Amino acid sequence: MMKQIAVAAAAVASLFIAVGSASAQDVAAGEKSFAKCRACHQVGETAKNGVGPKLNGLIGRTAGTVEGYNYSEANKKSGITWTEAEFKDYIKKPAAKIPGTKMAFAGIANEKEIDDLTAFLKQYNAEGKKP
Repeated sequence: MMKQIAVAAAAVASLFIAVGSASAQDVAAGEKSFAKCRACHQVGETAKNGVGPKLNGLIGRTAGTVEGYNYSEANKKSGITWTEAEFKDYIKKPAAKIPGTKMAFAGIANEKEIDDLTAFLKQYNAEGKKP
């Protein structure tokens, strides 16, 4: 009886570990997802504005404020501060979140991919360094 309880407890613990790992953010997967963004955006210490603004220090930044980037009026006047929740909502369908944005990207529907992309972007501070 004790052996059966121990086996059952181990099985339950394994299940919790597997579920926790499956829902955790995956920075490496987020980097792969960033390939969709790379045509317009850069991150890292050598990042520059391109078709879109550099994304260093995105989380915590006010929308429309990257120096040297020519934002749409809609973006500048959105009043958004990029929290994880705001970014996740935005990246699902940018034009729906900020009507009039210049960002011509259909969006990402997969919640896990969005979480992974967010984890990847969060690691870059405003100077493009990973703390």
